[in-house]
Formats: sequence, structure tokens, C-alpha cells
Amino acid sequence: MKNRIAGYIVLGIDALIGFIVFSFNSALGDIINEACTHGPACPMWGTLDFQTNVGIGIMTFIFIIGLYLIFFGKEERIITRIERATVEPKEITKENYQKVLDSLHEEEKKIFEILIESKGTAYQSDLISKTGLSKVRITRILDKLEGKGLIERKRRGMTNSVVLKH
Repeated sequence: MKNRIAGYIVLGIDALIGFIVFSFNSALGDIINEACTHGPACPMWGTLDFQTNVGIGIMTFIFIIGLYLIFFGKEERIITRIERATVEPKEITKENYQKVLDSLHEEEKKIFEILIESKGTAYQSDLISKTGLSKVRITRILDKLEGKGLIERKRRGMTNSVVLKH
């Protein structure tokens, strides 16, 4: 709705610019008629034509922007802090993440399942102890998961907190 209103405002501004351009060009044409004695061969006529064409070009561009906003502008909804607080968070279960789990390799899947069981967050040191994998191997797997946009690591003292992205 707001984009449509903005589109109408842009079209109104375009009409105002059009009025100003054409009234200016009309007045300038009258001045050129009085001042220029050689007729259409006078260089001032070329300047008037150029200014008119530039004005029409700018008006056309602004008109297209206004029409785009009216007919094609996407509405974005901004969620306020109050609305965000009332939205129920998605429950973290294997069923909700089944598509993701199916696309992962065995070790990635193992870590992802531990994060699901831990309600979406776990320390990196806990992942090492629960999987029996080395620190280096866990780090590399977490790098891959983070690269896929599935997790986020946050530094917490001497370890990282690993969090599922929703």
C-alpha cells in the first residue's frame, strides 16, 4: 500500500515538473521569437529544442518510476519488536530439519543432530566430547555447516557457542 501511495506522489511530482518545463519553454519560446530576428536558423531555437527534449526525457523516466511503484513495487512488512516477541519460535525437532539432514554427510549429520537435541545451541567443546572427533575435524565440519548457512558460531570465552540458524 505504501509503495502505491509513493507511486502516486511520484506521478504528482512528475506532473508538476511537466508543468514547470512546458511553461518555462513556452516563455522562453516567446522570448526567442522577440529577440531572434533570423527565424529558425537562430541557435537559440536549437537550445530550446534540446531543453524541451531533456525535460520530456526526465519526465518520462520519473513517470515510469511512478508506474512501477504503483503496479510492481513489492510491499515489505517491518516486524516490530512487540510482534517479534509474540511470534512463537519454531520448535527444534528432527522432523523440522529432515530436508537439511538428508543433504548432509554422516559427520555433519551427527553434529547437526546433537545441536537439535540441545535445543539449537551447544558449546563446541561439548560437540568434541559427544562425537569423539578431534578438535580440528569438528572445526572443519563446523566451517562447512557455517558456509552452508546452517549454523553460526559465537565466541564464548575459550570456546565457541554453536547455534542453529532458523
